[in-house]
Amino acid sequence: MNESNAATLTKSNSKFRAAHEEFLFPCVKPLYNDPITIVDASGMNVIDVEGVEYLDFFAGILTTGIGHCHPDVVERVREQVGRLGHTSTLYITENQINVARELAEITPGKLKSCFFTNSGTEAIETAIMLAQQYTGRHEVITLRHAYSGRSTLATNLTAHSSWRPVSSTIAGIKHAISPYTYRSPFDPTEPNLGEKFADDILDVIETTTSGRPAAFIAETILGVGGYIVPPPGYFQRAAEIIRSCGGLFICDEVQAGFGRTGEKWFGIEHWNVEPDIMVMAKGIANGFPVGATITRPEIAAAWKAKTITTFGGNPITMAATQATLEVMKRENTPARSAERGRQLRAGLDALYAEHEWIGEVRGMGLMQALELVEDRKTKKPSPEKTKALLEAAKEEKLLIGIGGLNNNVIRMGPSMLVTEAEVDDALERLRRACER
Repeated sequence: MNESNAATLTKSNSKFRAAHEEFLFPCVKPLYNDPITIVDASGMNVIDVEGVEYLDFFAGILTTGIGHCHPDVVERVREQVGRLGHTSTLYITENQINVARELAEITPGKLKSCFFTNSGTEAIETAIMLAQQYTGRHEVITLRHAYSGRSTLATNLTAHSSWRPVSSTIAGIKHAISPYTYRSPFDPTEPNLGEKFADDILDVIETTTSGRPAAFIAETILGVGGYIVPPPGYFQRAAEIIRSCGGLFICDEVQAGFGRTGEKWFGIEHWNVEPDIMVMAKGIANGFPVGATITRPEIAAAWKAKTITTFGGNPITMAATQATLEVMKRENTPARSAERGRQLRAGLDALYAEHEWIGEVRGMGLMQALELVEDRKTKKPSPEKTKALLEAAKEEKLLIGIGGLNNNVIRMGPSMLVTEAEVDDALERLRRACER
């Protein structure tokens, strides 16, 4: 710990909390009854202002995908800051070209042309506007329980009332049934369940639109929605439907990308579907603000209007992205996520067997969740138990996340470089938290 951080530890968390409440919007609301002020971090661990160390199993909402302050990323950024800090997209920079080339290599199919922004929200905005320009249409189909960000367009795509701050709506955005098997309107044992869910997209198009949609956009695993994993066949049928209507399939890999789901670089590859446009953010640069939209060249060419992003593709954030991708390739994050994900899932399944208030364990790779209920028979969501478990885990010095429409889902998404010992440690802390 450096001297500045050591000096910070002489301050109390209560003073920082008071200052936060005084100078920030009230909507900038941290977790926990007594929020944590983090001042230092390395790998899987973070330290708060009072010197308490926590095991981080939420990774800044699945963002520090190769661990806090990875030395390769830190060194690359330090070197870049001393050479070139900013240019805007009016000039060509080597880092931006290198990152675009690497993304073209690891994304599926013929995706090749990139546009860089600062966040997942901006990447989604870019994808939607591009699809509208390419098709000459404006209507968009998305999913209930989806989350797309905090802009006006993104909050209209989002299907959680608590994440929509204003009542005004954008015309042409329609929401299909989410492929949420745990709370399915269909018999979950029914064959071809994925196709049955997807058929609602066609029904929405035929009954609530002009029949000429520009795009269907979906997260491969619904993140804020509570790690909802679509059943087999869903994305194949969904892509078939939107394309039969002349629209594009936009795949949202903001949370599921870069190996997190295990074995594959991107979640959609588990279903052998090639999207027309893909959006990425979060783990792409290990905490630096980067969003990316990638598509086929002929679709990218449809953007004829002027556009610019002042900070998108910034030399510093691109240096962080390139270093992050190099580490991910070297460490083979898809394989690591699969192996450690199996270990984590086994531990969560054991907790499920012990506690009747855990309604379901679900997820893929290192994207795992517990849905908490009052009892398994009624499946009534229990946000109270979920909040209690979140607080109990904090007492065990374990950081986890929360999600779901009813705030009753515990979400976990640690660094993809997490070790076997750290997974065991986290599971033991979570076990004690469940007992609390």
